Amino acid sequence: MVLISIIFKLKQMRSFLLMVIVLLALGCNTQKSIPTDDDLVVTEIRNLDSIVVTAPAITPYEEVEEITYTLPKYNETFTRSHDLLHTKLDLKFDWENEQVIGKATLTLKPWFYASDEVVLDAKGFEFKRIGYEGKSEELNYTYNGQKVKIDLGKTYQKDEKYTLFIDYIATPSASGGSSAITSDKGLYFINPRGEDPDKPTQIWTQGETESNSRWFPTIDKPVEKTTQEMFLTVDDKYKTLSNGKFMSSKKNEDGTRTDYWKMDQPHAPYLFMIAIGEYVVVEDSWENIPVSYYVEPAYEKDAEAIFDHTPEMLTFFSDLLGLKYPWPKYDQVVVRDYVSGAMENTTGVIFGEFVQRHERELIDNNNDLIVAHEMIHHWFGDYVTCESWANLTLNEGFANYGEYLWLEHHEGVDAADHHMVDERFGYFNSAYRNIHPLIDFGYQDKEDMFDAHSYNKGGATLHMLRNYVGDEAFFASLNEFLNDNAYKPVEVHDLRLAFEEVTGMDLNWFFNQWFLEAGHPQLNVNYDFDETTMTASVTVEQTQDPDRMPPIFIMPTAVDIYISPTSVIRHEIVVDQREQTFTFEVPGTPQLINFNPDHALLATIEDDKTVENYIFQLYHAPRYSDRFEAVLNLRSEGSEGAQKAMLAAISDPYWHVRQLAIYELPSVDITDKNLQDKLIDLAENDPHSAVRSAALDKLRAIGRDAEVIEVTKRIISKERAYPVIGDALQLLSEKDKTEAAKYVKTLESEENWDIINAIAAIYVESEDPSHLPFFEQKIKDADGWEAISFFGSYMSLAEKAGTEERDKALDNLFAIATDMTQSVWGRVGAAAAINNARKNLLPSDGATILKLDKMLSEIKEKETNPQLKSIYNQQF
Repeated sequence: MVLISIIFKLKQMRSFLLMVIVLLALGCNTQKSIPTDDDLVVTEIRNLDSIVVTAPAITPYEEVEEITYTLPKYNETFTRSHDLLHTKLDLKFDWENEQVIGKATLTLKPWFYASDEVVLDAKGFEFKRIGYEGKSEELNYTYNGQKVKIDLGKTYQKDEKYTLFIDYIATPSASGGSSAITSDKGLYFINPRGEDPDKPTQIWTQGETESNSRWFPTIDKPVEKTTQEMFLTVDDKYKTLSNGKFMSSKKNEDGTRTDYWKMDQPHAPYLFMIAIGEYVVVEDSWENIPVSYYVEPAYEKDAEAIFDHTPEMLTFFSDLLGLKYPWPKYDQVVVRDYVSGAMENTTGVIFGEFVQRHERELIDNNNDLIVAHEMIHHWFGDYVTCESWANLTLNEGFANYGEYLWLEHHEGVDAADHHMVDERFGYFNSAYRNIHPLIDFGYQDKEDMFDAHSYNKGGATLHMLRNYVGDEAFFASLNEFLNDNAYKPVEVHDLRLAFEEVTGMDLNWFFNQWFLEAGHPQLNVNYDFDETTMTASVTVEQTQDPDRMPPIFIMPTAVDIYISPTSVIRHEIVVDQREQTFTFEVPGTPQLINFNPDHALLATIEDDKTVENYIFQLYHAPRYSDRFEAVLNLRSEGSEGAQKAMLAAISDPYWHVRQLAIYELPSVDITDKNLQDKLIDLAENDPHSAVRSAALDKLRAIGRDAEVIEVTKRIISKERAYPVIGDALQLLSEKDKTEAAKYVKTLESEENWDIINAIAAIYVESEDPSHLPFFEQKIKDADGWEAISFFGSYMSLAEKAGTEERDKALDNLFAIATDMTQSVWGRVGAAAAINNARKNLLPSDGATILKLDKMLSEIKEKETNPQLKSIYNQQF
């Protein structure tokens, strides 16, 4: 699963909470309280004085102190009393009442011990009948609204199968959510009564963690595995999608159609999925396996670009893991109002609507990472599945690392390392607030496991393991792990045993340290050179808090010593002390000593490299991380050598280094003509749109206005990437408002939000209220990340237009902020614009302050998303 959460991928769809933090400048992590388990309380009566040698004698009347001991919280893996072998579902839907009318046929057997009853998860059900398949008599059961306990009427032995038939109505409803998955409703009716003419009518599901039992009865635990059949009866206008192969379709006399899907391979119940809607299905294939892309009709021509490289990824991961994609098809579908980022349902991956963009909008901002993430889950998560949520990183750590592996293959190691830097930063940011072991049986709520530990740290830990054992052993071990545990639930020890079997090593130290302990190393690294003895030394001090994490981490790594650009000596070392010095004989004066040169360690590192070291590193060290680190450390240096190096970085082979170097240039008075020419060239011709935008920004500083105006006009006319066009339009407006106005009028009809927000910024700058209809026309369509900027611009211009227009804008935004059918993005963008307007008022604006305070209070009251409501409560 890819999450909408604080610390995950900004390129793909930054998290709901990160969005709010950026918007409202706060961070809020709430944890659910949990009841005390009285069964785990042990009471010991101890007379404290009795353990003090010098204490006076105890009198009969002396009070004793009661000390209470409790075991730490432990979320055990679900105990399997029955094995769910096969699930057949026959489903119809009451769209008006948002209900599932279902018939479930479940084949089970006792796991080991004989049993005469079975307990199924079934949340919010009305049961019409529970009995055995093919038999008329009903079975007795008890039901508490969450679980149904069925009296089987006889005792079944270990290998004795039985088949239940359950006729039911499910009314999916949410009881909560989290920052990762904002609702646990399980099955979602989108615009079921057609009340919103701008939104398609759909049904889709989200099973993880344990929400599929809101629409069919099952054993809703990740340790369970079952095969599946799905019969879906819908109006004939709808397309359907479910797991496994499409078997048949039958038209019914009432105008409906029943589609039959079948999955012959076992998978976890939380991976069951359905999607129903008026989709176009764009068909592709890979090695005779069907591949399909389900998109809304407006995106039919863009479907292959939206899911670009899907067949190539199937080949890549199959070859890399030595195990051909093990499922019968691979389908991907886009849904509206999704409650997370994406979900790896077996053979039927669901994505939020943020991936659904036109081909030009995907330039340098494609969906490769999220597609790769969900695809590799079909090996790690679907084929082998974490047996408990405590072991979630065995799903999500691998999926995050799958992103790195794809980038390394398709775009090169610089792109992969850039991604790893972002992933580590996300983890470090999260760990600053809270740490826990990767394998965490002590979580407060299972939803808490969907965080930057399970994802980011998990992927970074796999990268360290790969660096330690080597590529050949790493991928051979993954193949061993997959083959040994095919279609099985796994825990972290299964992974360790696979690596030990392949490598012959004892890897308990690595798995204990990185998977079973919390935290990461925090290092101070100092370098020295003794010219007398011709020795170089590296001193590593571990400074992490020993009360929160291990005081000493064992870290196999290396030191690269550069005598010259072409003479590099590598020394392998193992850091295993709190403070440790390594000394090496060298043939000459080192130009650079580089600790952790592969940048594999998950550690924060402070070192004492000099400016000269960083200059040398920028020019000669091979990896993106080296050059990135050098740019960050040289940007504030004023020496001639440092400035020359920063200028050289503008021509770096990797786009992000070029972009960083450009942004560090002065914002005014760039007088060097060669640099001016370079920026003009980059603005028009750099292969990456982010660099073109960065260069455009700096054209403000070069003078040469007539030439800059012509450059921006050429870019607007020929550029394909919308963000660059938007930046060029704003720059042109600054240089020549009359000329810019010509382009603005021709671009007003564009539906791309980079263009719309660029025009909005120009209109705000104009302070001309005649442009307010532009905002009022677009406001209903702003329901993604773009709403934040757009609503802010709208409010700014309305405030400049006077009281009447300001109040009209406030009312429009209030309507959006309190409409729970609007997207979270739209609601929070509207609320933020109102909140900012409130902050702009003076104390003399008493009546308006009261009005806005009332608005903000009602926004908080009407908000149904628990995380957003909590943040509003703190902010307003």
